[in-house]
Amino acid sequence: MTKKDTNKKDKKEISREEQEQKVRSLRDMISSAEKTIQGAKAMLLQLEGKKKSGRRKKVDSGADGAIIHGTFDGQIMIGEDGKQYPVPANYASKSKLVEGDMLKLTILDDGSFLYKQIGPIERKHAIGIATQDENGNYCIVAEGKPYKILLASITYFKVEPGDEVSIVTPLNIESSWAAIENVLQKNAGPKEINESPEAETAEAEKSIVDEWAPDIESIEKEIKADQV
Repeated sequence: MTKKDTNKKDKKEISREEQEQKVRSLRDMISSAEKTIQGAKAMLLQLEGKKKSGRRKKVDSGADGAIIHGTFDGQIMIGEDGKQYPVPANYASKSKLVEGDMLKLTILDDGSFLYKQIGPIERKHAIGIATQDENGNYCIVAEGKPYKILLASITYFKVEPGDEVSIVTPLNIESSWAAIENVLQKNAGPKEINESPEAETAEAEKSIVDEWAPDIESIEKEIKADQV
């Protein structure tokens, strides 16, 4: 194989890798767009007080409306029918939902969505520090890993960058999302990073010396006066 043929092969491989990357990016864009559209449709139905028209879903029909079971993925519910259903961020935050939790959605005749947590997944707890990137997105860094957090949780718990918080995540599945359980300490991040226990002790000793400095000077002057 000549050098020219080798260069052509490398270009083909690079081109193939770029194409695969573009395909993955497009799929992510489509998935994100679908979630946004589903959420917008649900809110529109609630505002208009209408039911969805078209093909009937394969769901249970109870006295109080249609019932759909699904799994929470950190933002939305993936129904057993394969469809995506928006979960109110306030409900997810206050209920401290995590990826893998089983939910029951009841769609009332007026188009309202009622969620209920019916199968909490096993959880683990961790302590982390809240951070914010240049775009304003929050995450909690715990055990060396950044976890995405719903903005509603940040607002509900009044979290600020540097706050020390406790979070819950699924125990037996890999998760990119976490739920905030509570705020442990405000603005704990910079203090933990920049100040060690030894530094705190030295700072305290320095404060005591500074406080007593004027008195020491006065005592020294009195001693010199007596000696004269």
